[in-house]
Amino acid sequence: MANERSVSLTPGKRVLFLTKDYDLIRRQLAGEINLTLDDVAPADLLDDINTDVMTPAWVCFNHEPDELAKNAYAGLLEGSERVIPERALYDADFEVIVSGERKGVGSSRETAVQCEKWSGIRIAIADSFAPIHARNNINQGVLMGDYEVLRRLQAGEAVELDAFMPDYDPITRLIVKCGGLFPFSKALRREEIELPRPDTGERPMNMAEKAIAHHLLGGQGFVKPGDAVLAQVDAGYSHEFTTAQVHYFLNEEFGEDYSLPNPAKFAVFEDHLFYADEVKKMAPFIDKINTLRRLQREFQQHTGVRDYSVKDSMSPGICHQVAREEFIEPGDLVLATDSHTTMGGGSNSYAYGVGATEYAHLAQAGFTPMTVPESIRFELVGELAEGCTAKDVMLYILMKWVREGETINRAMEFGGPGLKCLSMDERATLANMATECSARAGMVECDEVTLDWIKAKRPDVDVEALRARAIAPDPGAEYGAGVHTIDMSLLRPMVADPGDPDHGVPSDPTNGAYIDEIGEVAIDIAYAGSCTAGKEDDLDMYAKVLREAVDAGLRVPDTVEFFIQFGSIAVKEHCERAGHMDVFQAAGAKIINPGCGACIGCGPGVSETRDQVTVSAINRNYTGRSGPGRLYLASPLTVAASAVLGKIVAYRPGMFAKQPA
Repeated sequence: MANERSVSLTPGKRVLFLTKDYDLIRRQLAGEINLTLDDVAPADLLDDINTDVMTPAWVCFNHEPDELAKNAYAGLLEGSERVIPERALYDADFEVIVSGERKGVGSSRETAVQCEKWSGIRIAIADSFAPIHARNNINQGVLMGDYEVLRRLQAGEAVELDAFMPDYDPITRLIVKCGGLFPFSKALRREEIELPRPDTGERPMNMAEKAIAHHLLGGQGFVKPGDAVLAQVDAGYSHEFTTAQVHYFLNEEFGEDYSLPNPAKFAVFEDHLFYADEVKKMAPFIDKINTLRRLQREFQQHTGVRDYSVKDSMSPGICHQVAREEFIEPGDLVLATDSHTTMGGGSNSYAYGVGATEYAHLAQAGFTPMTVPESIRFELVGELAEGCTAKDVMLYILMKWVREGETINRAMEFGGPGLKCLSMDERATLANMATECSARAGMVECDEVTLDWIKAKRPDVDVEALRARAIAPDPGAEYGAGVHTIDMSLLRPMVADPGDPDHGVPSDPTNGAYIDEIGEVAIDIAYAGSCTAGKEDDLDMYAKVLREAVDAGLRVPDTVEFFIQFGSIAVKEHCERAGHMDVFQAAGAKIINPGCGACIGCGPGVSETRDQVTVSAINRNYTGRSGPGRLYLASPLTVAASAVLGKIVAYRPGMFAKQPA
């Protein structure tokens, strides 16, 4: 165990302030100035630095330390110019990096932490951290602190280690003291540390609490928010963007002959980079992408985990969609190396994304440390108006609650009488976009709709066994972040302006307003797909709109490229059975086989110039996420209607009948 009791700045090392004034960042990198909190107010610091900024997708094609570090913050751009050039952080002498609110939002990619750590950063200072990013820092042994800690450090103090973890649970404190997750695990195996045991007595529990309590290492019990536990995992998966690092870490930790004790619990998916070869800007990275593909195959063959690789030139589909179709069940605890693992919560599982370090550890150990989060409940009532979808519900939540920070690091619980009006695919959208809310997870109550859907996908399943495992909140369960009622009948279609999913328009969709208030926004690209919007019901929505348009004599104009991509082979087969393919083709849509793609900038539908405008059904619209252009988020119905009319417009039944043939 590490003997470090206090932390001081290393003589000769510096502090980098990530300011909204990019010139100040450049001057710090050049060694012209050294700043303190007397020079920079918290309001001057960059907020919402997302993981795509820290390590854009193309940077993640590297899986080893030096190459990742050299391109730290490659996505922080002023125009088309990098604010932090290649090697700038790597070759500098910084050991502390400072930013504003909600650092590390977005993807779960651990490379965002690694690019800093392997550039010499050992302390990250921010007003707040997104939960997965924070956990990745802890697992990698990077300390996190607030502005008061920084002030003390810059004053020359030796700051006690406890100041870097004021609200940490006992197990997380042990991980920090050990210097990261793998050192902690080694100390645990050597019996050098004693784990605290939660002593929570019998109490009513909400859904997240119950899910964790049912998976405690050593047997079921009761938990409350803040309890530190070790929890057994039912299932997990990785994909070719992340598996290479999992393999690398397990080799480093356990040697080349390592094995997994229960490989049948885990899986690999070849989905994220399947279409990278078709994107011009990916051409320089194809060799690295092929290396990632090869290393995933090596990992699968070495460990014997379930294999969802490309077969017959076809990806089985996006990992989150295939997982819910094939193996996620009510009450499961599911962890995977992708932030949208939360999508499994639509099936009443407790599911969330983790970094490669944590995944490597849990795949080998079978359990993982976790802290019981506070929960926030959304009580759904009423029925969505025609033209409104679950995506609009989430854009409303993002606008109303996420901007105020009420969901960060909390478990989002969805229930209420309105739930019966939402299909399983729509429920999956709610859970999927818990990630955009910086929540720990999203869980949807289980009912007969849930069980019937799983039975239809897996006829051999024991429905009564599923029913017995399903999780519902106890009467009297507590919600630290409150219970919020949403009357879905009052909602209207929304979009999110470019830059962040919480930039919702209209500003109040419950007053009858429509997205028309954004003005006339012509589009160049419409994209229909991704884990959020490539499900069966989503494809039904695209088909509904396009069928109405075709019947009215309309099709997608030549000025617009409309891409429709299936979330899985099962979704594609559904479209073939339903006759959607003919409608898509008659409308002029470009059909893409299953997989990820434009959502992560690695497939058809990516913008190529800054002046292009996209309306997309994906889940996040950070700058550069899906190309350099301006990207608006919208529901499947809005995306399809906008594609036909060449401008962003909400779908209304019968809207095309008024258009000239």
